[in-house]
Amino acid sequence: MKKLILIRHAKSSWDDPELDDFDRPLNKRGQKDAPRMGKRLKEKRVTPDIMISSPAERALATCIAIAKVLNFDQSKIKTERKLYHASEDEILNVLRNLKDSPRDSEEVVLLFGHNPGLTEFANSLLNQTIDNIPTCGVVGAELVVKRWQDVSFGCGNILFFDFPKSKND
Repeated sequence: MKKLILIRHAKSSWDDPELDDFDRPLNKRGQKDAPRMGKRLKEKRVTPDIMISSPAERALATCIAIAKVLNFDQSKIKTERKLYHASEDEILNVLRNLKDSPRDSEEVVLLFGHNPGLTEFANSLLNQTIDNIPTCGVVGAELVVKRWQDVSFGCGNILFFDFPKSKND
């Protein structure tokens, strides 16, 4: 069994209209929400084996903030260019290309990306109807597969769906 936590990047800044979309940083709310969601993941006892992120500034900053809260070694964060505005099929291919750990039958992967692809992927993977994964939203899933290469649409069961505004903490 594999566990996958899908995380949309936190709220980004539009203060500089000249800045390329790829380079937009987190705004103040995003800087607060990312560690808050990391804390909620920690409370759920999520312990990642792999953290993989879109290399876009806002996604990677979200990943780093959550990694700090989860005490995940930041030097082990992987970036994958294909996750930047990826379609659901591109996200599926990124997962299928992950290497399985021979010592760990239940790997936990945190994947950081962007909408609309992330929400579409979650819905296809889990046979759900989530209208929108909001910024810094988190979808936890258990995948009924033994190897990453076997991940397919419909192979997952939702464990949780959480986002910053779902509760005050």
